[in-house]
Amino acid sequence: MKSTMPFSAICKIATAFLLIIFLIGENNAQLAIYDGDHIHHPVVGQKGMVATQHPDATKAGIEILKKGGNAVDAAVAVGFALAVVLPRAGNIGGGGFMLIHSPDMVEPIAINYRERAPSDAYKEMFLDKDKNVDNHLFNLSHLSVGIPGTVAGLTQALEKYGTLSLKEVLKPAIRLAEKGFVVTWDLSRMLKEYEPRLKKWPSTAKIFYKKNGGYYRPGDLLIQKDLAWSLKEIAKYGSKAFYNGKIAQKLAKYSQENGGMITLEDLSNYYPTETKAISNTYRGHTIYSMPPPSSGGVHLIQILNILEKYDLTGMGHNSAASIHLMVEAMKQAYADRSKHLGDPAFWEVPVDWLISKEYATSIQNKINQTYTIPSEQINPGQPEDFESEETTHFSVADQYGNVVSNTYTLNFSFGTGIVAEGTGIILNNEMGDFSAKPGSPDAYGLIGGEANAIYPGKRPLSSMTPTMIFKGK
Repeated sequence: MKSTMPFSAICKIATAFLLIIFLIGENNAQLAIYDGDHIHHPVVGQKGMVATQHPDATKAGIEILKKGGNAVDAAVAVGFALAVVLPRAGNIGGGGFMLIHSPDMVEPIAINYRERAPSDAYKEMFLDKDKNVDNHLFNLSHLSVGIPGTVAGLTQALEKYGTLSLKEVLKPAIRLAEKGFVVTWDLSRMLKEYEPRLKKWPSTAKIFYKKNGGYYRPGDLLIQKDLAWSLKEIAKYGSKAFYNGKIAQKLAKYSQENGGMITLEDLSNYYPTETKAISNTYRGHTIYSMPPPSSGGVHLIQILNILEKYDLTGMGHNSAASIHLMVEAMKQAYADRSKHLGDPAFWEVPVDWLISKEYATSIQNKINQTYTIPSEQINPGQPEDFESEETTHFSVADQYGNVVSNTYTLNFSFGTGIVAEGTGIILNNEMGDFSAKPGSPDAYGLIGGEANAIYPGKRPLSSMTPTMIFKGK
């Protein structure tokens, strides 16, 4: 299967190189924040660091650290707070991936709380009578919604690796939802831009738009009473509230009444998984990243393997030569993604081969440092023995040497744009990350095949790439 490499896809994987990087050693952490004006003046934390996409979420994490919580406690607080203040990407109606490292771990662990397909999902559910993909059904309908995993993933992380109660770490998020928070210029802009999609659903419009129909302006106070109720239910009953309790009943009822597939049984059967992070080396450093169903971790390591032999520093930052090599390496990785990557519970993913130095060498031999290879001429490799604005990342470190790297999403900005009535929860459109038709590109221009075909209970492929780099380890 041939692969195209759209600019959006290049940007998505390139973001992995720009994620906040922790340099771990001797139970401390330094975090450099690159935000334009401060690129030459990194912020250094002595007793912990919290880096998120919204100041109120960052403050929530800091609040928990100051109460004596560890990095996991703070990360969970951040995750729930972002569901309030960053509704386009922060979520409890979506899913994601988390890496956790602590001083007593040999290597980081990876928690996969990616969404799952409902039990009634089937391979051709998004094809019209002519067997073409119906993009509205695929991306912006009740059928687009996968079983959310965020609540299960965050609560499992807290129970196993945190030190504070769920009730304690949820206080900042509940306060922000119940008392309100000041609307930023960015949120106001997004509400204006996405007004046609969001106002289509009365349950969404009544939360994010004023009674007179206008959108919230910078400096306005946004209160979300229904979301506050949902967060209080979770604080009181834990993840059972979301998957078995009153929230679950509302989610299932709303889905069934509007042509969706999510049932109470689907919600009660949801579970996150935990495994080892995948790892490799790059110029003396050890890279740990997310295993499948993230394609991002595999291909980040694959790309670094390809680039390792080249003197990118000598070529100059953002030089034509260095960008050429990075793009050529990314195109090769995305060709492999189109064939080999999927949910490992349903597809045998050749991870060891894809991230091997030997396979990288074979790709290096194909790359011309002067001429680009057209994407349509790039085919996925074959092992000898085959065995977006949409997504947000946050990183937390504490004074004890614990570190969390988390990426989660609703898929599109605001997901489907649908709020489940009575919950305040924006629903994802992660079913759109499956391959609706082998060889047909998704909304990001990414081509998939049988490895990422729709199947009940399956988790869709993702390019999310939470990553940790251990200096000289």
